[in-house]
Amino acid sequence: MSQSSPALLLADAPGLDFLNSIATPADTPLDWIEDGEGLLAWLEQTRLVPSEVLKCMREEAVPGELDRVAGQARDLRDWFRGFVRSHQGRPLGANAIDELVPLNRLLERDQIYSAVAPAEGSDGCLGFQVLRRWKSPESLLLPIGEALARLVTEMDFTQIKLCEGSACTLLFADKTRARNRRWCSMDICGNRAKQAAHRQRVAQQR
Repeated sequence: MSQSSPALLLADAPGLDFLNSIATPADTPLDWIEDGEGLLAWLEQTRLVPSEVLKCMREEAVPGELDRVAGQARDLRDWFRGFVRSHQGRPLGANAIDELVPLNRLLERDQIYSAVAPAEGSDGCLGFQVLRRWKSPESLLLPIGEALARLVTEMDFTQIKLCEGSACTLLFADKTRARNRRWCSMDICGNRAKQAAHRQRVAQQR
């Protein structure tokens, strides 16, 4: 059964949000892309793929095809999580390129083209757009690969942190000026930590 809860988009980086598509924000692990329908729902919530493309994929995919793509997405997620965890907290250098071969192999499959089209949000103006050909359900992995590539090339890896919540597995980019963000969210782990600290203080005063 696919995860029906809203996707956790707390990381301030789409590539990290993808890694957080499996998480333990409370006591029970949740996987938002455990099957094909879950993958489509997650992609729609993150707006990585246009809704009309997802609708077409849902209608035209053969039985089991989307589930197989979801499995590939999970494999990609597991591999990239290991890469991020091994490099987080320090600058990412060019010597990491050999570790990124699987990502480059995915990016090589992309079919991107450009076109002149009506500009979004404008009144009759034209704009230059970069578009993608969605030839098969496997092409749903390509915007994910692009998000991971942007994370590697645009993100300062010293900003990437793991939430300090005792059971939390969420990663995030600490973009605060003082670099003192500790929690994936104050509403989730931050409040839990405050409550735990309060209970400890009360117990010590008894």
